Amino acid sequence: MFKTPQLYLLLFSLYWAQGLPVGFMTHALPVILRAQGVSLTHIGGFGLLMAPWAVKVLWAPWVDRLGYDRIGHYRSWIIPTQLLSIVILVVLSFLPIASLNQPMYLLCFFIALLLMNTVGATQDIATDGLAVSILKGEQQHIGNMFQVVGSRLGFIVGGGAMLWSLDWLNWQTTFLILAGIVLINTIPIMFYREPQHAQPNTVKLPSQQHAEQGTWIQQIQSYLRYFLNSKLMLSWLVVLCVIKISDGLSGPIIKPLLVDLGLSLTQIGVYITMLGAFAALVGAGLASYSLRFLTRAKALLVFASLKVLSLAGFAWLAHLNTLHLKVAPWLIYTINALEDMFASMFLVIILTLVMQYSRKSHAGTDFTFQVSLMSMVSGGLYTLSGIAGDWLGYQQYLISICVLGALLLIPIVYWLKLEQKAQHLDQAYDE
Repeated sequence: MFKTPQLYLLLFSLYWAQGLPVGFMTHALPVILRAQGVSLTHIGGFGLLMAPWAVKVLWAPWVDRLGYDRIGHYRSWIIPTQLLSIVILVVLSFLPIASLNQPMYLLCFFIALLLMNTVGATQDIATDGLAVSILKGEQQHIGNMFQVVGSRLGFIVGGGAMLWSLDWLNWQTTFLILAGIVLINTIPIMFYREPQHAQPNTVKLPSQQHAEQGTWIQQIQSYLRYFLNSKLMLSWLVVLCVIKISDGLSGPIIKPLLVDLGLSLTQIGVYITMLGAFAALVGAGLASYSLRFLTRAKALLVFASLKVLSLAGFAWLAHLNTLHLKVAPWLIYTINALEDMFASMFLVIILTLVMQYSRKSHAGTDFTFQVSLMSMVSGGLYTLSGIAGDWLGYQQYLISICVLGALLLIPIVYWLKLEQKAQHLDQAYDE
């Protein structure tokens, strides 16, 4: 059995491996395609590659339900998906990058990346389920710190580092290096002995139910009853729906604002992206440390408030831009780094609470359902933000988001009171 530090290393390696393709898709791919003469229309269509991450909840119950116990329930999903990712990266290394402007090669590239994202999303379900199963209460926030750090490192390597390496390494070598990193990160799970999984029949799929157990709609209603039958869980679902609204609305606006403030591409790449990523790593550590002194519920409210304040910093930058005032670059870097740090702290506590509310027998499904709910809200708003930003302008739009973000703290306060009441009742019961 692994000791606690080894468990954290295990989770770090798994989340780092799955962060690589996401970093490649979101940061490196658009630049690579455009450099090869791919049209903006086709580049926009590559956004569909991220679809498996949004709809993975559809097959999450299968991951909870099916598994080979002799290998380890979640290990029997993680190991094959990791190895498949390596195979796909090796295949991608042989696709000629100079031919991506040709429809046939572009289609093959699209299919390979879609398969890699589907495999990565499935690995994510199994990894989340494993994390929920093996981490005890006081280990959860530390485990989620390593999750955020590992994922961020994957984004850095799969995105920024890959673009940098393409300047002095060829396409094939770069992808083979990525495959090697995934292979190295597969070693810890190979030597891990997974504890006995909860009985698989506690998680049933609609297609697996007997006729007397009801229709698939009734099965979905039965599953959702866990989240809807108490004020506490219902209020938590509301919190999950509102906490990412500000991110979804502000996400596409921040980078164009930085360009309009006069930052060069090099400044944005090094001092915004790389420094921001480092600040996010610091934020993950601070979040984990602060949970020694704050309850999880209070930490969520504090970190959510800090996130709103960081957006107010960008609103102030937009105000200076409207007045055509020169802004010192170091000030922009600082505001961006603080926003990334607070966002990382916020993410650690969110994932810790998501893990807390995930049942052991439904570990992968519950975790995936909650995370997917947040992603659907923020993703849907992401597409509308550009239109609203053009209509209102940077200043008014960001001020509106800050006001909305402050108002959306109210559902968190309401949930906080219910959570504290539930904790008091549990303490009274134990006594």
